Amino acid sequence: MTPEAALAWFDGLSPVSVDDMLGRWKGETVPTGHKLDALLGAAQWWGKAFEGPEDVHPLLHGPTGAYAVNPALLPLTLGVHLPPALVRLSFPLIRPLITTRKPSARLRMLEHRGVTTATMIYDAKPICDVFRRIDDTSVLGYMDQRGAKPLFFKLTRV
Repeated sequence: MTPEAALAWFDGLSPVSVDDMLGRWKGETVPTGHKLDALLGAAQWWGKAFEGPEDVHPLLHGPTGAYAVNPALLPLTLGVHLPPALVRLSFPLIRPLITTRKPSARLRMLEHRGVTTATMIYDAKPICDVFRRIDDTSVLGYMDQRGAKPLFFKLTRV
């Protein structure tokens, strides 16, 4: 999908509430050519867990989403320049250094592109993930980071 088509899809979807987002969600990128598309798969990104508005685990990893990664410890600006094969090999080695049991994001209702919808705000990164409803069990996410192209991803309720 082109980034323009993904943006048009996103803009055509309905908002979601914070309560709608609570629970565990399995994630997958919407391939648009973003540099993180392949890296998230290489790092075994599984999805997200929204335990409450103040308790969000934005980066669950592993085959079953068994461990949460602390986003503050991920060098995104460096990571987008690494080959996915290197990320796939090195991620298991650094996993003990970057996992956490503490939440590292919050949920709020914010206006984005003219629509007020549930938005996840990372605690230690200047990134917001904005959500819109696809259907009763899935949402489209838009990773909004200043100066970067949007990354689109789909979350399906588990």
